[in-house]
Amino acid sequence: MKLVSLSRPGTRETFPRERLNPISGRVYIETYGCQMNINDTELIAGAMAEQGFLRVNRPEQADVVLVNTCAIREHAETRVRGRIGELQRHRSGNPDLVVGVTGCMAQRLGPELMERGRGVDLVAGPDSYRGLPAVVAAMGDGSLARGQALLDLDDSENYEGVPQVRGNGSTAWVTVQRGCNHRCTFCIVPYVRGSEKNREPRAVLEECEAAVEAGYTEVTLLGQTVNSYQSADWDFARLLRTVSELEGIRRVRFTSPHPNDVSRELLEVMAEAPTVCRQLHLPVQSGSNRVLKRMVRRYTRESFLDKVDRARTIVPDLALSTDVIVAFPGESESDFGLTLDLMRRVRFDDAFTYRFSPRDGTPATRLPPDDTIPDEVAASRLEQLIALHRRIQREINEAEVGVEREVLIERPARSPGDMLGRTEQGKVVAFPGEREWRGQCRRVRLISTTGATFRGELAT
Repeated sequence: MKLVSLSRPGTRETFPRERLNPISGRVYIETYGCQMNINDTELIAGAMAEQGFLRVNRPEQADVVLVNTCAIREHAETRVRGRIGELQRHRSGNPDLVVGVTGCMAQRLGPELMERGRGVDLVAGPDSYRGLPAVVAAMGDGSLARGQALLDLDDSENYEGVPQVRGNGSTAWVTVQRGCNHRCTFCIVPYVRGSEKNREPRAVLEECEAAVEAGYTEVTLLGQTVNSYQSADWDFARLLRTVSELEGIRRVRFTSPHPNDVSRELLEVMAEAPTVCRQLHLPVQSGSNRVLKRMVRRYTRESFLDKVDRARTIVPDLALSTDVIVAFPGESESDFGLTLDLMRRVRFDDAFTYRFSPRDGTPATRLPPDDTIPDEVAASRLEQLIALHRRIQREINEAEVGVEREVLIERPARSPGDMLGRTEQGKVVAFPGEREWRGQCRRVRLISTTGATFRGELAT
């Protein structure tokens, strides 16, 4: 295994197109994980296209297969390991196939992924995509051996100047911040994505304008703790307001904020700017102060509830969502009860609920072994939490039936003749429509709900 050091951001090495000739330059990219990974895949695809690679839709068509990965939970990594094994069958028809793993799992495990028999030819972490095409091309023509690890974390890499090949969705993912300065004890992100790096406002605004010119009507601003954004005298509230005022943008969303950085100014922008969606994700993680302290979340149950009250006071018709972890080491029945109580008090529109998943290298794995929650207890707590959330969500959504909402159409639904879209509050609606409406908004009456999603009809 050889560790490759890449050129610094802002520099460009040009690799002649003929270096791609030994492989035909067809690349297939498969993505796992969050919206940030989706945007990273668009960056990888753009960097590969700039060096002459053609992106294809199926792995059997490809000379290079890249699996862009997530490391936030063990389940995500298990899925990727299984998928890497499945991809090996394509080597029978193409023995020169290059298989690479990119993203957070690559950064976390590195050379371990390339151990004998695993079928991985290279790994590249989140700060190494700029040089990835050249390395892949050199491996393809035999001038560079397989078994390459591109794992440098770069405190200035924001991929300025790297083109993106966006997907065919209705929203343009625009990263404003990479990395994270928080050190929550359960989270692997700072260790695989590095410290917080904020892009210059000019670069963000230019990318948003380019997305509008390409036909996108919705922009989603991305960051690990997006609302902690700061660049000179630009904070996130100012950036969000300025993006919302760009000509041609119909909607602006952002994810994922941290509760500590939800300022009054940010809430006022959400209330005042007509294009900013009234949807706010506030990851609470636990309703117990004791557990929150162990997680190093740096807020209390009481301060979180105060922020919820302020948000709902300032921003009318606001939809709230959250993340919750159950069975964090040492969580007692009383702690878990406080989480259930907080869920009842806040009544989130949506919630992403998980069992604690230990990640090697994070402080939570160094907590006393006796604090580990038994599997059967963890499973029971998660089941209780999900049941409570689903009941609350159904009650909230049933109250929406009969209401008219503006829906941005994203894609065809599973049912023939239906299109799928989202309201300003992020509610998913299926209704009869035409494929050419994709990316457009329609006024829709919500006529029924499954509990999580809606059935609608065009409002007359």
